[in-house]
Amino acid sequence: MSRSQPESRVLVTIAAIGGALALTVLLLTFVSSTPQAALRAFFLGPFSNRYYLGNMLNIFSTLAITGLGMAIAFRAGVFNLGGEGQLYVSALTATMTGLALASLPVMLGLPIALSVGILTGAVIAGLSGVFRYLWDTDELITSFLIASACIPIVDYLIVGPLKDQASNLLTTERVPEAFRLPRLLAPSQLNPTLIIALLLLVVAYIALFRTVRGYEWRLSGLNRQFARYGGIHTGVYIIVPMVVSGALHGLAGGLFVFGTHYATLVGFTAGLGWNGIAVALIAKRHPLGVIPAAAAFAYLESGAHIAMLHTDFTFELGTIIRAVIFLFVTATVLPHSDIAARMSGRVRPFSRKRQT
Repeated sequence: MSRSQPESRVLVTIAAIGGALALTVLLLTFVSSTPQAALRAFFLGPFSNRYYLGNMLNIFSTLAITGLGMAIAFRAGVFNLGGEGQLYVSALTATMTGLALASLPVMLGLPIALSVGILTGAVIAGLSGVFRYLWDTDELITSFLIASACIPIVDYLIVGPLKDQASNLLTTERVPEAFRLPRLLAPSQLNPTLIIALLLLVVAYIALFRTVRGYEWRLSGLNRQFARYGGIHTGVYIIVPMVVSGALHGLAGGLFVFGTHYATLVGFTAGLGWNGIAVALIAKRHPLGVIPAAAAFAYLESGAHIAMLHTDFTFELGTIIRAVIFLFVTATVLPHSDIAARMSGRVRPFSRKRQT
């Protein structure tokens, strides 16, 4: 690959974002009855006060963790499409564990509850890795199907046996106040999830690019057959990346509960797992690239929420704008990615029978 090729891809991505933002301005100008107010709220609102700024950083925190979970799986050449379900199920298991351990000291009960959420996500995603290793089933399909099957089960549990009977909302009981993460920028929802996310990104970068195992991880993702000839047990780098990816989604689900919502509500993830895929793609599957990618998504989502509060900006318009930006950016990413190759059938899935 020439030195100019990565640079040209960066320029193309920047141009795509610029084009998407230009289209956003046009939409706001022609659809809103108060275009100046809508534009001001959308683009400047997230920085207008500490409440909005803190909430934007809080959105960034969870997006960074889910984006990292996707990026490290993509780096190993495996594809986890079940992040949304893994996050949702993990949030519920972490919530119920927190409620069950309410009598324990917070320094013991909270880590246990978060660990249960992490384990839940790891198991759900890890199943797809095991199926790929044992029977050569495509984890693109199995991760999506397993997670999708779990979502209605969680919905049923929240609406039925686990519902908080004292609330008018479709939600579980709220976790004990002692288990709730402290606010970092009150009155916003920002909490220590931000610090955890940044630490995880740095650790992931060091592990992937500064260790032998990280080199094997990346080499397996680039060319599994070549890695196998080099003596690398590539089967490990099918199961483990899926487990780690699911574990990060499980952690995100637990932190989402204990740091932001304090309970599991029906559908409260609202596409957070899917947005993690977009973040990973925009970040070029690089842990440090997740930072600007997640920040951009958090900024857009926060701007849309603020514009809805203060102008005639509608939820549907916010969804259209985010979809347009996602389309523009991923159109420049997918043609160069392993995901596009897999979907077009040019990359043969790994088979345990070919392992020597």
